[in-house]
Amino acid sequence: MDRPETYRFHNGQKAALPFAAAEYDARLAGLRARMDEAGVEAAVLTSMHNIAYYSGFLYCSFGRPYALVVTESDSVTISAGIDAGQPWRRCHGDNLTYTDWARNNFWRAVRSVAGEGRVIGYEADHLTLAQRELLEDFLEPSVTVDLAGATMRQRMHKSAAEIALIKAGAQVADAGGYAIRDAIREGVREIDVAMAGRDAMELEIARRFPEAEYRDTWVWFQSGLNTDGAHNPVTGRRLERGDILSLNCFPMISGYYTALERTLFVGEADPASLAIWEANVATHEFGMSLLKPGVSCAAVTERINAFLTERDLLQYRTFGYGHSFGVLSHYYGREAGLELREDIDTVLEPGMVISMEPMLTLPADRPGAGGYREHDILVITADGAENITGYPYGPAFNVVG
Repeated sequence: MDRPETYRFHNGQKAALPFAAAEYDARLAGLRARMDEAGVEAAVLTSMHNIAYYSGFLYCSFGRPYALVVTESDSVTISAGIDAGQPWRRCHGDNLTYTDWARNNFWRAVRSVAGEGRVIGYEADHLTLAQRELLEDFLEPSVTVDLAGATMRQRMHKSAAEIALIKAGAQVADAGGYAIRDAIREGVREIDVAMAGRDAMELEIARRFPEAEYRDTWVWFQSGLNTDGAHNPVTGRRLERGDILSLNCFPMISGYYTALERTLFVGEADPASLAIWEANVATHEFGMSLLKPGVSCAAVTERINAFLTERDLLQYRTFGYGHSFGVLSHYYGREAGLELREDIDTVLEPGMVISMEPMLTLPADRPGAGGYREHDILVITADGAENITGYPYGPAFNVVG
């Protein structure tokens, strides 16, 4: 039997993508402009976030490599045979399938589109050392150029269509938050509360986006000592009266991440806890007031640092105050150039989307022990910022159960 290295399996009709064809064409035009500036003849993008951003296809790797190859005239996703026709149905542009019959058929597929001896753009922050060596072996590039920074900067500026999707995601997160609030009571396990929020969000996503693919939506719901880290997994711990809680809702819509994060207490909050909570709420409100065009991420960070220093609380801060939104997830994607940290000098501009999420963590041997965090998503506008998070923060609404 003659078994091919690659083939095209355009099975069925193209599916509805998260955005119109014109949106993807505009993104590709922006990429090609950056390629021209860098002298790149073919871009070989391998990350989930960039492939999804420029083509609409969000791959499931399971140990296999994937790519989007962009040239002056072509945009072709490269996918594994195990996926059959789904990558073609769910991508903007062409798709080429590689087979498992011979090792490195993936790179043969990439070569058939990118060519040999050309100036190749790639993502240095994603391609492994082993795959980089294979790129050199199969494509024999005259020069390689890292496009990771250029593509990140493009993704940081959201289109109107992206902002509309992000706003919908924020509303889905709110729905998850209310479902979690309704599920909180003494004796309930963290996992039970988390499932209530996740189910509510998935149902809301399916209602709003009936033609989408559904995956990756999740909740981190933590209680007591488990609130000390922002990304601590859910456990089977049962809630007790007076517990500090951390609500974290993460709806995923076609690769686009949004979030809702809130501090809550079961039944009552003791005076020491209430004082720290209210201080963090004040920090949150102060931080949101600083988000406007023309201000750098570092400047916002320094202002919040000073605010906490005046209250002798800065030592309880554990990470930055916010980050960008778009095509990202807890296991892929990150627009590291738009984070509220001391070492980021990016200036906020209209069309950027960023969170404000101060967190104070007090150790177990201190009154008010636990992790306190509020999180809202803001869209930078021409003269300020629009808060697109609706679920209330603070003690008046979030002492429950």
